[in-house]
Amino acid sequence: MTAFQSLFAEYGDPYMPFPANTPTVDDLPGLSLQDIAQLPVELLAILQRDVDERLKRDKAAKARFDAGLAVRYATRAAEERQISGRDTGTVRFDDGDCTVVADLPKRVDWDQDRLADMVARIREAGDDPAEYVDLDYKVPERKYAAWPEAIRQGFEPARTVRPGTLKVEILAQEVDQ
Repeated sequence: MTAFQSLFAEYGDPYMPFPANTPTVDDLPGLSLQDIAQLPVELLAILQRDVDERLKRDKAAKARFDAGLAVRYATRAAEERQISGRDTGTVRFDDGDCTVVADLPKRVDWDQDRLADMVARIREAGDDPAEYVDLDYKVPERKYAAWPEAIRQGFEPARTVRPGTLKVEILAQEVDQ
């Protein structure tokens, strides 16, 4: 019996610690946030584990299914794009009584050093680089924290700190055996 399961031994069967009318993952969409918040912590731990396992399983199923669709339709979609003179984009074709929509998005990466050189050339020519490229300044938090205090103070007016999304994980406490 794992430490997690032993937490529920006092409820009877460690694999079925709560009554049959206890909410399951399938019930969560119909429950209010307040109802969920009021559930016993042991049940919250079980539901959290079940949700995580289901999500992992569903992601694996989705990846497998999408790979199967790619095996079935990639060649046909490439032929359709070639006929239309495109390497990427969306094509539509029929398979039986269904229409297949196959999208191969365009992914563009820019060499940052070369872009910086181009921005410098545009400035030297007297033009405004913002008319041609989006300029985005970023300061990694790790670098900011390593700066001397005097430099940080200079940058402080340009810095805004916002909280991220709260993530809560319920962990079973170790049980001495």
